[in-house]
Amino acid sequence: MSEKNPITALKLEKVVLNIGAGEPGNKLNHAVTLLERITGKKATKTKCKVKEPKWSLREGLEIGTKITLRRNDADEMLKRALVVVDNTLKKSSVSENGNISFGVPEYIDLPGIEYDPDLGIMGFDVCIKLKKAGERVSRRKIRPKKMPKRHKSTKEETINFLQEKYGVKFE
Repeated sequence: MSEKNPITALKLEKVVLNIGAGEPGNKLNHAVTLLERITGKKATKTKCKVKEPKWSLREGLEIGTKITLRRNDADEMLKRALVVVDNTLKKSSVSENGNISFGVPEYIDLPGIEYDPDLGIMGFDVCIKLKKAGERVSRRKIRPKKMPKRHKSTKEETINFLQEKYGVKFE
């Protein structure tokens, strides 16, 4: 990475793994167990924010689970998840502001994870957030400031970062 200014260099902020079970109960408990087994961290249940009677969903109903990984844990998990997709992502999986999302169809494809008949076959989503130094200024609670456009992450910068650091190929 031969950038002139180190402040404009991208860094991995966090990796979020999530599973949308769609319903409370056994399926959600299996999803929580799976994420905890994959990462070794404690999973958080996510709640429904809107009422959707057609799908029997109501506000406050726990229907998903997620785990947020930072620093070395995030880096290691990202490398493991990229192995599953053969280090190849679609350009459409990168947003305009530099965030990346892709799915892992079956957890048994992850290196070091074996099939558990109690859990069955289940997939999960991997969401990646990149940042530049000083981005916190726009999100802090006390005296937040606006960030200039030149300091925000772009799709092209994100693609270059992933290609250089993780060897990702884009289709």
